[in-house]
Amino acid sequence: MKKVIKDYFIITIGIILVALSVEYFFIPNNLAAGGVTGFAIVINYYFPFMETGILVIIMNVILFVVAFIFIGGNFGAKTIYASFGLSVGLWFIEKFMNPMAVTRDLMLAAIFGTLISSIGMAMVFNANASTGGTDILAKILNKFFDLDIGKSLLAVDFIVTLLATITFGVDVGLYSLLSVMINGFTIDRIIDGFNSVKEIIIISSNWEVISNYIIKNLERGCTIFDGKGGFTQKDTKMVYTVLGRSQFIKLKNFIKENDPKAFITISEAYDVLGEGFNDLH
Repeated sequence: MKKVIKDYFIITIGIILVALSVEYFFIPNNLAAGGVTGFAIVINYYFPFMETGILVIIMNVILFVVAFIFIGGNFGAKTIYASFGLSVGLWFIEKFMNPMAVTRDLMLAAIFGTLISSIGMAMVFNANASTGGTDILAKILNKFFDLDIGKSLLAVDFIVTLLATITFGVDVGLYSLLSVMINGFTIDRIIDGFNSVKEIIIISSNWEVISNYIIKNLERGCTIFDGKGGFTQKDTKMVYTVLGRSQFIKLKNFIKENDPKAFITISEAYDVLGEGFNDLH
């Protein structure tokens, strides 16, 4: 239950960041950076009496109905919450906060708007949800045209940026495309940062003391390997473990006190699946 509450809290913060980036960077500068929100920005230009938030709600409802009919209703409560939460967030900002452009410089709007949006989207994705819209369209294209999900997402975003180019001109269209490209790359890097851990191998004569510290004090597992020194030809033990950053600092200090001659290698692992870390899905 605690994890579920935490996930929904993270999703809520994520959709707030996305909504702020859309309302204060994208919409005032007509940057239709892909997805349903980008398409809503284009439609809003031709029908200004229709608020972007309302348009996103309408399109998401239509997409969920179509997806339910053609690809089944396997969305998950988190995705439905994130999708409609974002729509409500956009509507609320437009209705009560009178949003305006933080900057009129298209380059700055594209870069900073996308960075804020990417952080929010990464938080949503990392909680095992999505904001619907584009993902639903991608799944429909995947089913009926045998396109990979990644290519389908790119195709949808490309169509939206093409419409932005036709509607707002080449400059705005190209900056919208830049936002799409930055967004995809940045989301991946941020998610990697959320999930990154330290992968550690320790060669030490005090391997038993170190492994006990990992298990009892850090409450993590470890694996013991038999090894043999290439130079000394002596049998040795290697301790392998995966730890978070703060846990690694504690372990390093412990080893420094108990075996200053220990040999340690550290590498970065961007995701770990299994007991004690992220669940296998």
